[in-house]
Amino acid sequence: MTRALTDVLAETLSDLWGAGAVEIRDLARPTAGAHREIHSFVAVVGDRRRKLVATLMPEHIQGNPATAEAGIIRLAAEHGVPVPAVHAVVEDAADLGRAVIISDFIAGESIPRRVLRLAKERGTGRAIIGQLGHAMARLHGIDVARAPVDLRSYPDAPSPASAALAAVRESVGGLESPRPVLELGLLWLERNLPHPIGSTAIVHTDVRNGNIIVDDDGLAAVLDWERAIRGGDPMEDLAWAANRMWRFGVDDLEVGGLGGRSDLVEAYEAEGGTFDVARFEWWKVLWALRWALGLADLARPVVTGTSDNIVWAASGRRIPEVEWDLLMLLRRDMAAGTGGGARR
Repeated sequence: MTRALTDVLAETLSDLWGAGAVEIRDLARPTAGAHREIHSFVAVVGDRRRKLVATLMPEHIQGNPATAEAGIIRLAAEHGVPVPAVHAVVEDAADLGRAVIISDFIAGESIPRRVLRLAKERGTGRAIIGQLGHAMARLHGIDVARAPVDLRSYPDAPSPASAALAAVRESVGGLESPRPVLELGLLWLERNLPHPIGSTAIVHTDVRNGNIIVDDDGLAAVLDWERAIRGGDPMEDLAWAANRMWRFGVDDLEVGGLGGRSDLVEAYEAEGGTFDVARFEWWKVLWALRWALGLADLARPVVTGTSDNIVWAASGRRIPEVEWDLLMLLRRDMAAGTGGGARR
């Protein structure tokens, strides 16, 4: 694999730069990339050196194809969203059996607890959330018609919320055993389904602490665009970033353990975004429910006795934690008997 990857990188960059032979040095696997294989390396041409990253797409695509992901990153960069510059896409590297995206290496921290530590040391947490709010508003302001043609899109439905609700309804119905808290969450979502929005947007769907790079100056880059989608609700991006699982123990700061909701909203609106608290809170419940369902799906082979994978078993043990999150999100309804969602 190492030799094959080195050859692909050298050939691709030589063709791209037209500068003769490119030597690939210092190929390494950084501690990043939960689902994809990521390598940092240095490309050398004569006395010039450039540090880059090669992202190898999964053999079985779970999100956007490489061309769509590279296209949306480039489009986001055009509109002022901080992202690594994409240099090349190898759609089908024969020696590797999968596509490769070659982009700039961005120095900084991406591991969530290190991000929190750096932000605390520098006092930059609120600034990072403000920068994130600006970045999301710029993304959501892009004309949907400019999205790559092969970018994922929501299925035909009255709204992004109704499409997402249909998907979680099916997943709740397919659980191995009843889970009353998840059923309660589904009932709340059905009763509080937002009205269709006037216009949809390109949304990242996975903006959070863990998918950003932070340096001494704050937000350096937004990463992991494989789940970006056209025709989404901007509030789904803001709500996902604010769910408790991305705070990593700093629960008093709603957005990634770095800053409060007001920090995010003020920056988002200052950049031209429109914040809707009811839709935001609806998406927070939807995302918590979907996260619990994802854990249940990972644990399914262990529950059915077809696997003894300890990681999958541990995923199942986390479901009650997310059920608690759901109950805390819904607690105001349960106390008052109303349709409004509580904040957490």
